[in-house]
Amino acid sequence: MANTIIRKDVLQFLGRLKKNNNREWFTEHKAMFKAIEAEAKEFYGRLMEQMKVHDEIEKLKMFRIYRDVRFSKDKTPYQPHFAGSFSRAGARLRGGYYLRIRPGESFIATGFWEPNKEDLFRIRKEFELDATAFRQVINKQSFKKIWGALQGDEVKTAPKGFNKEDPTIDLIKKKQFIFVRNFSDKEVESPKFLEEVNRSFKAIRPYFDLMSDVLTTNLNGESLL
Repeated sequence: MANTIIRKDVLQFLGRLKKNNNREWFTEHKAMFKAIEAEAKEFYGRLMEQMKVHDEIEKLKMFRIYRDVRFSKDKTPYQPHFAGSFSRAGARLRGGYYLRIRPGESFIATGFWEPNKEDLFRIRKEFELDATAFRQVINKQSFKKIWGALQGDEVKTAPKGFNKEDPTIDLIKKKQFIFVRNFSDKEVESPKFLEEVNRSFKAIRPYFDLMSDVLTTNLNGESLL
């Protein structure tokens, strides 16, 4: 059976890596890392199986632990965490899921990190037309209890072509439309962590369904697919 828990040893190893983020230490402990990495991959795979019960997940991408330091001021060679993203299947299903496991900084995130220019414009035009349904979804108490408030980078005033006095300017200004939920180390090590992450991802569906409908139709509600 695939691994369904994150053992304390996993977080402890990542914590040691953060303190000893150099090639000499990592080479000496690489065998231990490979064993820990295999456990993490099993956990992510098991999570994907659970997610497929309530969504169409196309693939899981696990991010490499090796950092690209060519253009970074931070020259430490390794990411002291495990991270993976889950892609939804097909052009009609928009949005994505992300899980990072890092001592003291573990979190899950969902939504739209970097919508392309066309999608971003379409979302903003939807808000300009009517943001009622969007606000109803993200402000529902059961939703907010899990995911909190909408997050994401935004422009300072108003995007070109939009009125800064628009009553939905708080949404129109955004360049990202994401939700984040943080977890303590104790929560990550809990036997119920996988279940809680999966439950949280399942709870985002009303948001994904609404945004998928927006991004696959024009402003008249006609399908673009």
